[in-house]
Amino acid sequence: MKIQSVETVVTSPGRNFVTLRVTTSEGVVGLGDATLNGRELAVDTYLREHVAPLLLGRDAGAIEDTWQYLYRGAYWRRGPVTMAAIAAVDTALWDIKAKTAGMPLYQLLGGRSRRGALAYGHASGRDVPELLDSVHVVLAQGYRAVRIQTGVPGLDAVYGVDGGDAATGLGLPAGDGAAGGRALPFEEVWDTAAYLRHVPAVFEAVREEFGPELPLLHDGHHRMTPIQAARLGKSLEPYDLFWLEDCTPAEDQAALRLVRQHTTTPLAIGEVFNHVNDYTTLLGERLIDYVRSAVTHAGGITAMRRLLDLAAVHGARSGIHGPADISPVGMAAAIHLDVAIHNFGIQEYTRHSAETLEVFRPSYTFDGGLLNPSEAPGLGVDLDLEAAARFPYSPAYLPVNRLRDGTVHDW
Repeated sequence: MKIQSVETVVTSPGRNFVTLRVTTSEGVVGLGDATLNGRELAVDTYLREHVAPLLLGRDAGAIEDTWQYLYRGAYWRRGPVTMAAIAAVDTALWDIKAKTAGMPLYQLLGGRSRRGALAYGHASGRDVPELLDSVHVVLAQGYRAVRIQTGVPGLDAVYGVDGGDAATGLGLPAGDGAAGGRALPFEEVWDTAAYLRHVPAVFEAVREEFGPELPLLHDGHHRMTPIQAARLGKSLEPYDLFWLEDCTPAEDQAALRLVRQHTTTPLAIGEVFNHVNDYTTLLGERLIDYVRSAVTHAGGITAMRRLLDLAAVHGARSGIHGPADISPVGMAAAIHLDVAIHNFGIQEYTRHSAETLEVFRPSYTFDGGLLNPSEAPGLGVDLDLEAAARFPYSPAYLPVNRLRDGTVHDW
């Protein structure tokens, strides 16, 4: 069975997505998520101009060989654009293989290891009362674990809080102007000292309202130095977090040594990583507890399985990235992995908008706080091309942080 055609679909049903559609000589169609938030067209061009011509006529079943061919053959390795493109190809080929085998993808990955994948939802509020209301909403939606994000006194906007739906995380990237007709990233003022003073009291209020058993998570969005992150982790120990995520800039792996020395709060990192080698120090020295890469951004199912196996060897668990800018195709791939691997931790699950679900039609389920993959052959996601065409691409970006002195902040 040969690869007969390769095409990309760029659509914006509420937010931008790039989907790879691979068709075989026998008419089997596989889908892969190639979305790279704010750089979607770079991946689209990479796939169309550089990857698609290499795939035509290749054996659709040779997944490992194709992965290595695309990764090693280009000479220029790694990077988010390359790895998102490879991820889309890899996921589409796994979709084809599972459809050809007549079974859901997780069965090809070894079958079930659990009844379902525990998911966490996003709660946020500009102040504590609004946050507590948001947590109640998230719990009413069926979640059994909640990420807590809050506004900071003295700051007008905080990423992950303002500009979105506090209960579901459907907030979209926003622009504050235009350059040649294109949106510009919104620029937020940030104050780490104010944040560090405020957050412990927030978690005290949440624990007082919801008790000690509810798993609580928090994302630092890379905004802290190692010593600041260590201080925060230590101050949050009484509130028993499930994890503290992205407390320092992820590319400085050695920074986590200092954090680890000073706090027992579990640490999660890696959503901006795109290769297993990004984790070698973190896992080898047991500096983190959860790996956060997404199937969409780290080379696909083949590469994620390698990463998760390495994490298991070093006592770390999965926490696969699942924001609203991972399409239902990427989410489906993550859920198939979640139920198959031994060292599953938790799955981020941000519900997609009604518009997105007009274009993508997933058949995975969420019930009783657990995600379960489709039992249909393959990934279990259909793409409606006519619906996709109704939502043209629209440039949009995540915010940029600046300190009060105007310096662009590393997060």
